[in-house]
Amino acid sequence: MKNQETEKAIKEFRRWRENLFNGLKARKESLIELIDALSSNQQATSVVELSLNPLFRRNYNSLYKGIQEFFPYQTEDTEDEYLKQIKDLLKAVSLTIPLSQSRHFNLFAIDTTPYQRPYSPVLADKKFIHYPNPIKGNKPINIGHTYSVICALPDPTITGNKPWAVPLSGERVPSNDKAANVGNKQLKEIFESSSFSRQELSVLVADNFYSQRDFIGEQVNYKNLVTITRVRSNRVFYRQFIEKITTQKKSGHPRWYGDKFDLKDENTWTQPNEVTQCVFTTKTGRQLTTTISAWKQMLMRGNKNYKMNSYPFTLLQILITDEVNNAVWQPMWLIVIGSRREELSLIDCYQSYRQRYDIEHFFRFSKQKLLMTAYSTPDVRHEENWFKLTLLAYVNLWAARKLAVVLPRPWEQYLKTNELIKISPSLVQRDFERIISTLGTFASSPKRRGYSSGRIKGYKQVPRTRHQVIKKRQKNKLNK
Repeated sequence: MKNQETEKAIKEFRRWRENLFNGLKARKESLIELIDALSSNQQATSVVELSLNPLFRRNYNSLYKGIQEFFPYQTEDTEDEYLKQIKDLLKAVSLTIPLSQSRHFNLFAIDTTPYQRPYSPVLADKKFIHYPNPIKGNKPINIGHTYSVICALPDPTITGNKPWAVPLSGERVPSNDKAANVGNKQLKEIFESSSFSRQELSVLVADNFYSQRDFIGEQVNYKNLVTITRVRSNRVFYRQFIEKITTQKKSGHPRWYGDKFDLKDENTWTQPNEVTQCVFTTKTGRQLTTTISAWKQMLMRGNKNYKMNSYPFTLLQILITDEVNNAVWQPMWLIVIGSRREELSLIDCYQSYRQRYDIEHFFRFSKQKLLMTAYSTPDVRHEENWFKLTLLAYVNLWAARKLAVVLPRPWEQYLKTNELIKISPSLVQRDFERIISTLGTFASSPKRRGYSSGRIKGYKQVPRTRHQVIKKRQKNKLNK
């Protein structure tokens, strides 16, 4: 049985490698080795040090040229080529995501991450970004770029509750645009691809930044998408107004919004339409109770571009209490919007949003282990190429997770004794060099160009030009 599972895993991994290799256009062999070097990196702290990795058999010049030529310059002539390569890579990544076993929908997460570049004076389009620092009292800002990333969150039964988040798209947010608008374009590309154009239900989870009309107003147009976003506790919503049936016609604009629902004022709350509870135990053995209250057919204010009165949503309050019914944290508020939102239970909505935090683990791992923000270049396009390459390196680890073997360090005794340990991204990265060395790579061994092999031993050069012939005769006369 194990042999069959291993053969299946090898087949799936080779299919991903083939799709990845075909999706790369320029400098395929250099790029595939660079992605492998990132996936097996254990020591490099800078990008150029990856050229010393055993899986990267070329020199550092090939490394930089691969990054620079990963995507073509976006001009009017190359725009179609650029979009085609994006779609090919997106399709290759989406094929690595297995179907869910314990849920009836696909789960996605969207968020932004900072790329700090305060010491690059010639880098274009820099702006102030949100960047937390450990010094108490300092403003959490820096200078650099912001990238919008959309990930697929696999079924926890497949990952063993490990924080895997498979990146599907990563784009830089220009200084003259908003992250919500960039996210809208990314989602359009994803849902228009062949791999996610099925009639299956999809759920998108996001933090409170994406609860604005500019983002939600675009997502409600997808019939098979339900969006779950967190909202601040000072927001104001409205009940849907239900007009009494009367025979007399009223003049003026019809009323859309009913009574006010202020999240910070409990006097404006009405009785919830549905309440459910679940009990869970923390790792420390503490037993907590989750109470989910739902208010249906709620509305938010719209504007001339987004008529939000036509899109009611379900408002959820998540309250965590301890054994004596005392609140552990402040209540969390979520909105669930989409035409198929009734197909999700309250527990589904809560668990889906809880899994959103896997994308935070993805950002942390990519920056620490995959050098996501370590490439210092004065060219914005090269920086964008590098960011996308780190996303592919993470997918490389995801595709190889079934082939990885746990290699514990001497102080990791818990990995030695626990045979049921689930594979995490860091454990796959430790064993990735062995996997590639065993299965091989699509890249052929490099051949040095532009260097003479040297004169053959014992070979006498024959004079060719008139000057060489005269010089040779004079030398022979002197020898006599």
